[in-house]
Amino acid sequence: MMTARRIGTIAFFAALLACQQFGDNRTQGLNVQASSTGKIGSSTPTRIESVAPVVHVPTPDTLRGLYVNRWAALGSKLDRLINVARTTEINALVIDVKDDRGFVLYRSSVPLAREIGADTADGHWMSRTRLRAALDTMAAHGIYPIARIVVAKDPLLAQKKLDLAIKRKSDLKPWLDKNGNPWLDPHQRVVWQYAVDLAREAYELGFSEVQFDYVRFPDEKRLITETVYPLADGRSRAQVIRDQLGFVRAALKPRGIRVTADVFGLTATDTTDMGIGQRWEMFVDRVDVVLPMIYPSHFARGTYRIRNPNAHPYETINRALKDAIARTDSVPNAAIIIPWYQDFTLGAPRYGVSQIRAQKKAGYDNGFQSWILWNPKSNYTLAALEPRS
Repeated sequence: MMTARRIGTIAFFAALLACQQFGDNRTQGLNVQASSTGKIGSSTPTRIESVAPVVHVPTPDTLRGLYVNRWAALGSKLDRLINVARTTEINALVIDVKDDRGFVLYRSSVPLAREIGADTADGHWMSRTRLRAALDTMAAHGIYPIARIVVAKDPLLAQKKLDLAIKRKSDLKPWLDKNGNPWLDPHQRVVWQYAVDLAREAYELGFSEVQFDYVRFPDEKRLITETVYPLADGRSRAQVIRDQLGFVRAALKPRGIRVTADVFGLTATDTTDMGIGQRWEMFVDRVDVVLPMIYPSHFARGTYRIRNPNAHPYETINRALKDAIARTDSVPNAAIIIPWYQDFTLGAPRYGVSQIRAQKKAGYDNGFQSWILWNPKSNYTLAALEPRS
């Protein structure tokens, strides 16, 4: 865990933001003014003699986090989740910086984000001042902020830039998933450069780490027969994902940015790329941390010879993590593994305290002290969390 001296240093710098409290909409050093809705308009510049430096919270030795979706971050729920982290074992928050609709959390300086309106698309965004106040509050309490950036599932960019979308073989028009949305073609370097640019910006704003999600192809079987990839150049899907993750890491590591990636939970067990380009041995050495999403509800009946994996969270997590260990041992320079656990209900039984604790125990029994909980609405079972020591 972080030392008191390190946290004290963080708190000192955060305190330099005089008169700024979380949720305050005043600007400091910005030629903008935030309205009560979070929108930004012009105002008279205010001269500020000095601005407190951005503080990056050191990486906890043991990381225990919660996912914060974009809507939760924009609303008052972020305040509550920060308070949860102040009072429980939680010491990290994974916050949507770009979600799976392609919307960016705040007004961005990245040219492509501004060009397609990713930072204003739905009429709601977080002011830079409020973001800075939230990050400084987290820093003052030793809470590790992680920026989640969705890569390939970005219907906004795919609709605005059709040349970047996955194409149908039949007519070279954008391929649509089961929900009628286009996906970005993972072969396109522009797609990954956009993620890199957003990651750099997030780090410069005060996020300590960047977590990339949807680093894959769509998970629909018909994709293979219906789509065409002019930029493949003979590469397999798994090789494309490996190459692109290597590009991302090479672009961000010189700046000291920790690069992490979410992957399907079954990738630690399945020896293929699962049709999505995620093959364990081909990505596990291309990031600093790999986060398998081992939600018991997502494992098919009979997996690991368990009739209903969702009803047996300990056994399911235990088997998945043992496979992850075995698959990783033979890979030089492999990433740290931090599992995602399930704090939501998808089918019987209803998930509560006992199911969440069972997942955590399975991790501990396999040597995994770090974990992050996922709830799509960012509503968590607080009784399953231990108090902060």
